[in-house]
Amino acid sequence: MKETKRAINKEKDLARASCAWTTGETSVPLIISLSENWPPAYFRKIMQTIPLGASSLAGSRLAYGCWRLASNKEDPQAGRRAVQAAYEAGYTLFDNADIYGGGEAEKMMGAALKEISGMRQRVLVLTKCGVRHGGHPTPDTPNRWDFSGEYIINSCEGSLKRLGIETIDIFMLHRPDFLADPAEIAKAFEQLHEAGKVRFFAVSNFRPTLVTALQTACPMPLILHQVEISLAKLDAFTDGTLDQCLSERITPMAWSPLAAGLIGDGAKRLLPAQQSYRPEKFLAELDAIAKARGTSRTVIAFSWLLKHPSKIIPIVGSINPERIREATKAADLELSREEWYRLLNAARGEPLP
Repeated sequence: MKETKRAINKEKDLARASCAWTTGETSVPLIISLSENWPPAYFRKIMQTIPLGASSLAGSRLAYGCWRLASNKEDPQAGRRAVQAAYEAGYTLFDNADIYGGGEAEKMMGAALKEISGMRQRVLVLTKCGVRHGGHPTPDTPNRWDFSGEYIINSCEGSLKRLGIETIDIFMLHRPDFLADPAEIAKAFEQLHEAGKVRFFAVSNFRPTLVTALQTACPMPLILHQVEISLAKLDAFTDGTLDQCLSERITPMAWSPLAAGLIGDGAKRLLPAQQSYRPEKFLAELDAIAKARGTSRTVIAFSWLLKHPSKIIPIVGSINPERIREATKAADLELSREEWYRLLNAARGEPLP
């Protein structure tokens, strides 16, 4: 009888096993029910995670980018399906911004967080501020970047409302305001952190010198630096950005890691600076390595970024569930140094001396 009771108690304990999900200063216990259907798809496929900068956070090896969530006007639910596909495929870091879809991308992410049971406890919500489009508040107002303390705080409040959450895990400055005052920014950061509205802060598209100036003024670490990096855009390897990330424990994120689709199935929309990209320089080499590895060129392109010791996190921006899932294969594929340099030389258009 005692043995039977012990066995029953053991089964009860297992049925209420606590799985710790790291979400910052504390771990959120997730009560799970063990069965033949456990673990669900997103647990079986979850990607490896890495520490994010000098913080207590850990995020998936690839991030999911939300800027296209509201892009399909004919099928408004496409964005919702994309978020769920990313979550189920093991992405735990979701990248957003107040300007994506005019705020609609944040609203769609917020709806998913509310509708998908347990999602908020298992993912990190990153959003950005600082880009202001022209025409507001007056018709002749120009496009500008705004890191004034008042605007940072108001932007955060707006994002929290659209996301439907109480705290943003990572709040990022989007584009480098030429009038940025590090002391003013630091004061706004402190106010948001002390109010419990933001846990950690980060930057995007900064010059390394501006990162240094802001970090010197801030009492908290800047944990991420998001810049454009791909085989078509190599600047971060030579302008000091990745070197600084290594020395300052800042995790780099790569936006447009497929060069707006030029490395994939073709670009639907290129930014002005991307018009000059010449992927034909390296696509043959990329395809050759992909064929030898039995995978797609996009997986190899992501793996190429993952190889760097700074732990670059590529941002996957597709709303196609199959492409979202396929990208995760890169986390399990490591290129050799020789393969990596073959692609670098091809991308440069000339061999290293």
